[in-house]
Amino acid sequence: MAQLLTLADAVRTLVRDGDTVALEGFTHLIPVAAGQEIIRQGRRDLTLVRMTPDIVYDQLIGAGCARKLIFSWGGNPGVGSLHRFRDAVEHAWPAPLEIEEHSHAGMANRYVAGASGLPFAVLRGYVGTDLVNQTDTIKPITCPFTGETLTAVPAINPDVTVIHAQRADRKGNVQIWGLLGVQKEAVLAAKRSLVTVEEIVDELEPRPGAITLPSWAVTAVAEVPGGAHPSYAQDYSERDNEYYQAWDAISRDRETFTNWLKENVL
Repeated sequence: MAQLLTLADAVRTLVRDGDTVALEGFTHLIPVAAGQEIIRQGRRDLTLVRMTPDIVYDQLIGAGCARKLIFSWGGNPGVGSLHRFRDAVEHAWPAPLEIEEHSHAGMANRYVAGASGLPFAVLRGYVGTDLVNQTDTIKPITCPFTGETLTAVPAINPDVTVIHAQRADRKGNVQIWGLLGVQKEAVLAAKRSLVTVEEIVDELEPRPGAITLPSWAVTAVAEVPGGAHPSYAQDYSERDNEYYQAWDAISRDRETFTNWLKENVL
């Protein structure tokens, strides 16, 4: 059964220096509060994984937590670039950042392979792209049945996956609904997992379109209302568009970012 912990205790217990850490969420339910707690606890040398790294990854990179990023798209959604990410790649500030780029389909299939206990996934999604020549973890493979040339990508098995969800019960069963990404697959692929939730309830009521992560698949649950802000949690909060717009100016300048980090996170 999943443990019910505070956010600080969960991060302290589950996230270690040098870990491969996936913080997954798509448009909403992005685990921002958990990412900022990782910053507060001073974790270093992390390999960060996410299909769509956005501003919380910009913050983690700018705070010096990351040594590598495995991803398929990165940006401040609806606004523009991630300037701390860009500064790390172009100028190694505050530390050099290695990048490993995939397609969305490639990343999703890597999580599925990890969740399925398979060593790799096979797909057509890279045929005709230059990613095969740029990324060492994309390899051509010949179908043993048809002779067709496909591409293989290794499974992703994070040391820790962190997601945000709407609610959990006191046994640690988690319920998620709305626009979903690869949260389920990322949790099932991980060695350890943390789910922050809007609320912990005595019993999960049936919800059309919801998925449930059973307690046995989750290591820890932390009740963190508003833990997805500035993204949203469907039926609990709205997206804070002004925050995303303000982040562009904050993140462009190292000193401005550093001051923001001290005042708002540390």
